[in-house]
Amino acid sequence: MSATAVMHRAAAVPKKAKSPTHDPQGGLTAAGRAAFRRSDGAHLKPGVRRAEAEMTPEDMRRKGSWAARFYGRATLPPLVDAKGQPTRFALSAHAWGEPVPKTEAAARRIAAKGRKLLERYRRWKEREATAKTARKARR
Repeated sequence: MSATAVMHRAAAVPKKAKSPTHDPQGGLTAAGRAAFRRSDGAHLKPGVRRAEAEMTPEDMRRKGSWAARFYGRATLPPLVDAKGQPTRFALSAHAWGEPVPKTEAAARRIAAKGRKLLERYRRWKEREATAKTARKARR
C-alpha cells in the first residue's frame, strides 16, 4: 500500500471521542446523561433544538432558562481557549441548537433570546390561568 493510500485510509477513520459521555460538539451524550442518572440520580434531558415557532411552552421554559442562566451571567467564563478553539462552555450552545458564541456579544445575544423565550412562556402561562378561571366560572 502506498503512503498516500495509508494517509487517506487514516483520514477516513473517525477519531474516537475523548469520552463517551461528552459530545465533542458540545453537551452530553445519551451515555453521559445515563451516567449522571446513575451517579447523582439526576434526570437530565437533551437540549431543546426545535425552531422557536415549533416549541411547546415546556420547551420555551427549558431553553429560555438555560440560555439566561448560562450566558446571562455577570462575568462569563472563557469562550475560546489559547488555541482559538471554543471551550466546552461555548460548545454547550450547539447542544441547544444555537450558534457557538466566540465573543461575549454573541453570548449575550443568546441570553437575550432566552429571556425572550421566558417572557413568551410567562405570557402563555397567564393566558392559561385566565382561561382556567373563566372555565370554572361558567360551571
